[in-house]
Amino acid sequence: MTKTALITGASSGIGKAFAEELAKRNYNLIIIARSTDALNNLKKELENQNKITVKVITKDLTLPNACQDIYEQIKQEKIEVNLLINNAGFGDYGAFCDRPLDKQLKMIQLNISALVALTHLFLQDMKKKNQGDIINVGSIAGYQPLPYISVYAASKAFILSFSEALWAENKDSGVNILALCPGPTESNFGQVAEFKPNQNTSDMSLAKAEDVVKDALDSLAQKKSNSVTGGFVNQIIVNLPRFLPRELLLRAVKKQFSPD
Repeated sequence: MTKTALITGASSGIGKAFAEELAKRNYNLIIIARSTDALNNLKKELENQNKITVKVITKDLTLPNACQDIYEQIKQEKIEVNLLINNAGFGDYGAFCDRPLDKQLKMIQLNISALVALTHLFLQDMKKKNQGDIINVGSIAGYQPLPYISVYAASKAFILSFSEALWAENKDSGVNILALCPGPTESNFGQVAEFKPNQNTSDMSLAKAEDVVKDALDSLAQKKSNSVTGGFVNQIIVNLPRFLPRELLLRAVKKQFSPD
């Protein structure tokens, strides 16, 4: 029986890479984003190259009831979601008090509230069947506070804590939950966040989205609680905060990300 994966933020970056890889693995897909044209182009490409079906849902997940509407539509069409990938999210760069409040609140709505809502809705169905998988896309930014990307990093810290807690709650239920924590990855993140690299960040190497996806699916198969992708350097980054005084770490990170 062909499985079905639902992917949010599927029009570009990691979300699109998930769609491409899962199509190769014979998953039917439900792809969600705000860009109808990008989704329809991806649908055409994936259906032409693979023997699968792709359902497009154009939806802004920052809007009230968006997640409930998606869930009800899928239930009405009697589609069983076997793999949920909560990938949609964005960031914002700059001193918190200087950035638009509306953008910060929408970030919280998308990065946190929509992810929690979709997880809750589909997890209930998965537990009834004692099978299913959920990948919540966080970031290595979730392992420490990041001045000048403060709300984004805090949202990713929430995703890491939330997802690992759910992994523990459900590890004997047949449902696997993974917190995916990539480092800098090829995507349109910088453009949306209005990120302006300084001398300390301009030479950051970017991982390929398809490599992040393959690592994530390997970790999911191994039933891990989290997956830090991007190699040994990212392992150092996520573990270093355990050994340094917090004030020292914050001063170092502030210097690295300061726009000045």
